[in-house]
Amino acid sequence: MKTVPLADAVAMIPDGARIVVGGFLSVGTPERLMDEIVRQEKRDLTLIANDTARPGVGVGKLVDARCLRHVIVSHIGTNPETQRQMLADEITVELVPQGTLIERIRAGGYGLGGVLTPTGVGTLVEEGKQKIEIDGRPYLLETALKADFALVHAFLADYLGNLAYALTARNYNPIVAMSGETVIATAEHIVPVGVIAPDHVVTPAPLVDYIVANG
Repeated sequence: MKTVPLADAVAMIPDGARIVVGGFLSVGTPERLMDEIVRQEKRDLTLIANDTARPGVGVGKLVDARCLRHVIVSHIGTNPETQRQMLADEITVELVPQGTLIERIRAGGYGLGGVLTPTGVGTLVEEGKQKIEIDGRPYLLETALKADFALVHAFLADYLGNLAYALTARNYNPIVAMSGETVIATAEHIVPVGVIAPDHVVTPAPLVDYIVANG
């Protein structure tokens, strides 16, 4: 694990990369990374996240700046700019039920090929997907989601890369931190090793590649 400046962390993300971002309507989203992606004018990114937040907030900043080519999210209802770009064919949107989405991300982090779910059986969701019957009940095979870069935000990080989260800002972050080939984390506070008690560590250091330096 390395501690790096913000600009250097984002410079590692090439145009066209696939990123998975923690947060829920921007709560727990690494805002500094979002701002720097916009500043560096990254383009054609594929975003995996719970939602596209709101204009000017969280991953909504990436929508506003037209950094995104494709999004895989559970909803876009809180961001009219995402809706406008989708209807104008400026961005493509893959909507995934929220529970299915997080399980697909989890499967990517655990090295699984996918998950079986009854959600969507008998609807348009099942089109083009493999259907598997278990004990007489049909399930859809939903393939795993993995990204080139996972971007997460913690409350505490230490200089080994152990992370702890605060309250609901934990949300998607621990699962997201498992599903990127390269994991970049920001934190409210970076503390010496030993300050975070072992049983308070949520994302262990071996999963984290880079911590963005504060200040």
